[in-house]
Amino acid sequence: MSALDWQGWLTIGIVLATLALLLWERFTPDKVLLGSVAVLIGTGILRPAEALAGFWNPGVLTVAVLFVLVAALKSTGAIRWVGDWVLGRPRGEWRAQARLVTITSPLSAFINNTPIVAMLTSAIEHWSTRSGIAPSKLLLPMNYATILGGMCTLVGTSTNLIVAGLVLRQGEIEPLEMFDPLGVGAAAAVAGGLYLLVASRWLLPERRSAMQQAGDLREYVVEMLVEEGGPVAGHSIGEARLRQLAGSFLVELVRDGELHSAVPPTEVLRGGDRLVFVGATDAVRELRRVPGLRPANDQVFKIDDAGGQRTLVEVVLSSFSPAVGRTLVQSAFRSHYNAAVIAVARRGERLPRKPGEVVMQAGDTLLLETDAGFARRHVGSADFLLVNEVDGAPRVDRPRALVALGVIALMILANTVLGVDILVSALVAALLVLLARCVHVAELRRSVDLRLIVVIACSFALGAALEQSGVAALAAAQLGALAGGDPFRTLVLVYIAAVVFTELVTNNAAAVLVFPIAVSAAATVGADPMPFVIATMMGASAGFITPIGYQTNLMVYGPGGYRFTDYVRFGLPLSLVVGAAVLTAIPLFWAF
Repeated sequence: MSALDWQGWLTIGIVLATLALLLWERFTPDKVLLGSVAVLIGTGILRPAEALAGFWNPGVLTVAVLFVLVAALKSTGAIRWVGDWVLGRPRGEWRAQARLVTITSPLSAFINNTPIVAMLTSAIEHWSTRSGIAPSKLLLPMNYATILGGMCTLVGTSTNLIVAGLVLRQGEIEPLEMFDPLGVGAAAAVAGGLYLLVASRWLLPERRSAMQQAGDLREYVVEMLVEEGGPVAGHSIGEARLRQLAGSFLVELVRDGELHSAVPPTEVLRGGDRLVFVGATDAVRELRRVPGLRPANDQVFKIDDAGGQRTLVEVVLSSFSPAVGRTLVQSAFRSHYNAAVIAVARRGERLPRKPGEVVMQAGDTLLLETDAGFARRHVGSADFLLVNEVDGAPRVDRPRALVALGVIALMILANTVLGVDILVSALVAALLVLLARCVHVAELRRSVDLRLIVVIACSFALGAALEQSGVAALAAAQLGALAGGDPFRTLVLVYIAAVVFTELVTNNAAAVLVFPIAVSAAATVGADPMPFVIATMMGASAGFITPIGYQTNLMVYGPGGYRFTDYVRFGLPLSLVVGAAVLTAIPLFWAF
């Protein structure tokens, strides 16, 4: 450690502070990483060109371009179409699990797993309601199967693309091609898939989703009538102080048989208006004290029946959401999204408190009552990991869906058969789907996750700082010494480091942080760097143990009604199985 100068020690401090802030979740990841880059530039550890080089790295640019293809798949309904085909009409729990695992795993090798998980989550929730099989028995196996499948090709997951970009930047390693990870990835997918099919029966809970729990809302719903000529009639909602109630929250107004959701505080009340409040079980006591309101004798509110007037949407908050770390009132959620929050679920349980008082966390599932265009406006928003219109009618534009799927198939063929660079083939594919009007420009703006691109690009600066300051070389030397100079033992330690990092700070950041250490470790033990690159790639995708290890883990957290311990109980053995498969396969395909 004495070999480090002040820049090395400062780099360690910056990396540790970045990890701590990401775990704290008080600030969004893009702000944390931008702050880290600013410090690296300000202290002279990196020059501006070095710190910002990630923004034009081929791997990062490819990830950005692939957002266009994902948007086309969503816009045309191709993903929903594929999702309905994947789920089919299985008979029984095990057959449903088998169908999901065996189809989604190879599918996600060619289509990014994030849209697959989003669409299948919606399909599984609806199917579970009809079949009576708990969604918790299906969502996590499906999610893990897509992660395993994504390991098999460069386009299967953004992690593989990022590592391929790091290889290009490094310059001394042979560039990776589309199917280079296939041998090791397939070994992990087969071993992991078998585990999912065997262990799901015993290790997964039978638990209702957040949406199904919302069906019990009747005990938390109070309907009040505005009295004719009463003190509140003729006054706005804000003037009647119905937004400052301690235990309940106004979600909708029914007037002359017409339902109004997310009503603004300026709405003037009339005699006979029916107001629907959601809150604590004793909220009626507070509401009885409001002059001019009386309980409705006919409590008719039903969460799933409003004569087609009520639009219910289920969303899962991402770490980028402005509501995270604040209450719904503080973030002005209702006015910003034109949506009233009916229920909040966290760690598999519906929170019984007034929604407006809850401090939001990433992964929280919200049931919203909103307008019919909400899902269309926000389906690609970085604020939400999942946007699912409850009982929304599926819309599939079959001709354009076929065009989008065909273009993706041609992209893969161009890259694998003709040897076209993956960034070039992706750019051409993106241009084709735009010319074919598979996605509109407005939808494209919503679908391109610029904040995620910022996070990935800024992570490159941390990796460069570790390399240039000597921290990566020192860490590699320590790993080599711990492994006794043995290449395979060093490989095992590199893989473990990648897994640990991805469970703490997500997959892409883990890949960027571990890559320079892995390459230096290979040089330290005198081995070819490629086995260590593949180990980094696989380990950074193997985020099974925590909800934050991989983005899609959070997407199924609330809809599956899962708890943190479910991921540990079910994901830890999977992580060990996949690790054993990966570390056994790497020496077979990539010699030291």
